[in-house]
Amino acid sequence: MLERCRELDADDPLAALRAEFDMPEGLVYLDGNSLGPLPRRSRERLRRVVDEEWGHSLIMGWTRHDWIDLPVTVGEKIARLVGARPGQVLCTDSVSVNLYKLLSCALELQPGRTAIVSLQDNFPTDLYMAQGLAAQLGPERCELRTVELAGLDAALTDDVAVLLLTQVDFRSGALLDIEAITERAHEQDILTLWDLSHSAGVVPLALDAWGADMAVGCGYKFLNGGPGAPAFLYFAERHHAGARQPLSGWMGHASAFDFSPAYRPADGVRRFASGTPGVLGMAALDAALELFEGVGVEALRRKSLALTGLFLEAVESQEPLTEMTAVTPREPEARGSQVSLAHPEAWAISQALIDEGVLVDFRTPDLVRLGFSPMYNRFADVAAAVGALERVLAGRRYDDPRYRERKRVT
Repeated sequence: MLERCRELDADDPLAALRAEFDMPEGLVYLDGNSLGPLPRRSRERLRRVVDEEWGHSLIMGWTRHDWIDLPVTVGEKIARLVGARPGQVLCTDSVSVNLYKLLSCALELQPGRTAIVSLQDNFPTDLYMAQGLAAQLGPERCELRTVELAGLDAALTDDVAVLLLTQVDFRSGALLDIEAITERAHEQDILTLWDLSHSAGVVPLALDAWGADMAVGCGYKFLNGGPGAPAFLYFAERHHAGARQPLSGWMGHASAFDFSPAYRPADGVRRFASGTPGVLGMAALDAALELFEGVGVEALRRKSLALTGLFLEAVESQEPLTEMTAVTPREPEARGSQVSLAHPEAWAISQALIDEGVLVDFRTPDLVRLGFSPMYNRFADVAAAVGALERVLAGRRYDDPRYRERKRVT
């Protein structure tokens, strides 16, 4: 397998991108679906912002270096990755905060409709934010209904205001069809809100063309913006006029520095800003997004599918890997950029793999999760991961007591 992977790496048109990252020597990093590695240009951008911009310009940096417009300029770079025309994407806050804003706005845009529909196994923060909003507003104004995927169509009734879904399931890596589901929701005049946290940057997106209404996503996974990087939101232009978001902070004001005591929302997507943007986090993400310039997401998607497909092939055919069950769809069009393997000893296996120099993560109750980022992962990383997994399983290395202790972050 190693020789095959070396040949694939030699023919990889994206191979040069790996040199853009600080990758620790001897480590196979398969956790970019949780946190992308450090882009070299982000390191340099942060040095410049700290030493030159903040260090020398001080408060003048807000205008001299255009810090004040970073939410918009970074948002426009993300817009190109999600298939959005200018003026519809803002880089701001966290996914959780943006979900609260957009869910609240969706309910206001849909008078007489009170229900939010989501899947039972949606990412927890998405459900938590909807639960919190429902508790705040009360059942007369907001109700969260969760269903299994098979029951989704039946749940799209005429009292539903918004459908809240995640494109790529964080556990299994299964990929939903945004265009088809959005069309079905719109047949019932239901708005759609998509969480793109596990797809932005590795799955081609066309939010405008697909008719999506709203979306959120994070900056620290496949966009490589760094730990706690700011998130983004998409709000379709056709809804701007009637939009009123609940966190009406001063940066969302039409004239923030007039310091008017009365709130007046800015035009367009800028009204979804709230507090002062974190310049260091935005600068790091801004630099990381430069890596996508001249690199089509379609090309990244082709390599992503090749990496995950090769790994799935090994899991299905090689002993003792067949001891684990792949819960990620085998069909290329139905999966994101990760492979999740089920095993009763998944936590201990993940810790043993890390000791082998293959950095993966664990998701409860029984999944080892491997994220493949086409920007920096090589086909040789697939071979290394397969070899490490073979050693861990064949030798039952996961039985070692030191791999049993659970950590706070998994």
